[in-house]
Amino acid sequence: MDDLPFWRRKALAEMTPDEWESLCDGCGRCCLNKLEDEDTGRVYYTDVGCRLLDGATCRCKDYQHRGELVEDCVRLSPDNVADLKWLPPTCAYRLVARGRDLYWWHPLVSGDPETVHAAGVSVRGRVAISEENISVEEYEERIVSWPGRLPPRSKRSA
Repeated sequence: MDDLPFWRRKALAEMTPDEWESLCDGCGRCCLNKLEDEDTGRVYYTDVGCRLLDGATCRCKDYQHRGELVEDCVRLSPDNVADLKWLPPTCAYRLVARGRDLYWWHPLVSGDPETVHAAGVSVRGRVAISEENISVEEYEERIVSWPGRLPPRSKRSA
């Protein structure tokens, strides 16, 4: 059993803080602004990035203070992952919570943080604008579908 990687032998709530943090693949999809239809509950991704999202690295510019700097930043936890319907289908937290394995391009599997970008999973080159430079009223014009899908390259093996 110890031969299995930690994400296959531990529940999310059993992981150490370092293990938990390492599950993030660095795609940046969860840091895209989203719209929710109040009537249906359907979530729509936009190509508008959080003001702390670095579109080149796909990481938060101030991860330690994000909760204080971005009022609606959601901190993932074992208690809320299953309820967050806006997490992308590629999200390791979502996959592990559902008993699924990580994709080949996940840095924990590949050993390379660049494979998430090579597989076309990350937001690198796809964030059109920061939320600082657009009004909320313009978000509907920025709706995109790709964050909710698996890119074809991500399905292939390395």
